[in-house]
Amino acid sequence: MTSRRGFIKAGGLALFGIGLGGIPSFLADAVAGTTTPGLFKKKKIMVCIFQRGAMDGLMAVTPFTDQYLKAARPGLFMTAAQGGKNKPLIDLDGKFGLHPSMSAFEPMFREKRMAIVHGIGSPNNTRSHFDAQDYMESGTPFNKGTASGWLNRAVGLLGHDAATPLQAVSLTSSLPRSFYGDNSAVAIKNLADFNIQLKGNQAGANMASKSFEDLYDQTSSGLLKNTGKESFDAVKMLQKTDTKNYKPENNAVYPATALGNALKQIAQLIKMDVGMEVAFAESGGWDTHFNQGTETGIFARNVNDLSNSIMAFWTDMGRYQDEVTVMTMTEFGRTVAQNGTGGTDHGRASCNFILGNGVSGGMVHGLVNPLAKENLEDGRDLAVTTDFRAVFSEVADKHLGIHNDKVLFPDWVGKQIGVMRGV
Repeated sequence: MTSRRGFIKAGGLALFGIGLGGIPSFLADAVAGTTTPGLFKKKKIMVCIFQRGAMDGLMAVTPFTDQYLKAARPGLFMTAAQGGKNKPLIDLDGKFGLHPSMSAFEPMFREKRMAIVHGIGSPNNTRSHFDAQDYMESGTPFNKGTASGWLNRAVGLLGHDAATPLQAVSLTSSLPRSFYGDNSAVAIKNLADFNIQLKGNQAGANMASKSFEDLYDQTSSGLLKNTGKESFDAVKMLQKTDTKNYKPENNAVYPATALGNALKQIAQLIKMDVGMEVAFAESGGWDTHFNQGTETGIFARNVNDLSNSIMAFWTDMGRYQDEVTVMTMTEFGRTVAQNGTGGTDHGRASCNFILGNGVSGGMVHGLVNPLAKENLEDGRDLAVTTDFRAVFSEVADKHLGIHNDKVLFPDWVGKQIGVMRGV
């Protein structure tokens, strides 16, 4: 008989938006037969946001005193100098400037609750989006055969007195690579309007009720009571809350975007006290080969959405802020030089943002050498000077209390960089 772990790994039940009215009667019966877990004691929560497409870290956080960068980007370079015709960068420390469309981050940086890591990336020099994302989410940049994702392994290392079906939640339409593995995780596209899909099942693409009947018929009763119970319990827990009429606290206003909506729903789950420990969301549109723009344009819109969505979430968290840390990630950066179409191509290192009350904030961590050609990776890219695993492991260790890097990142033997304060 198929094991519970095997079913989770191969099947990956995911909850996502279709409509409550479409839930078949057999599923409603199954939900009614479950026992909803009680309230869970408060635990630390890590929220990870993947910026898919490779963010230009040199535009998000610009080393604006670097004359090599200015020469390489005649149409894209931005300055922190005041009084010009263009909106200036936000001078963080006399060397690095935050993109003006990310002004929502400035107060958190000044209050030392936000840290930035620059020159971060993977030791694997692939410039393939698919491969780089896969390596980053598996946490094994030189092993393509790793079955699990690093966030799934993190969940397994936390230990749980009482299991909850919502301990690891991705606010996406399908389970991300980061959550693949033996430990349960669900993907929910919309809390107020959802259904169940079997990841990897070809029939899952057809969301007609017949596919659910097929799933039910193919699942043994014992398996339904175990693996299936996790997702059915999640359905029951969510149905008890009026998620459609959620009102953010502290006058937080979420952008009406995919990321804003995802973070608003993560906030709801945190306040529902359902035992969530790891949350995941995505932000797309970072592959800026054409017409990247400066203070306006594609990149400016993206960073504005990212920063405003995160800050709306943080404001909404209010009394929960001590429990939450937010971390962004992107598969690689962009070329130092602009291309012929007003954009930047696939590069190597980028930067990321970490927000929380336990962060060693108010500074740009990492190393960015002068961007002279001899300092560039392959003569064209910002060099990776901080392995992403050094940062991810430190956030997980210090915030979640995980102290087993050999399991979390099995091939990594480096050192953490001090981006988090002591526990």
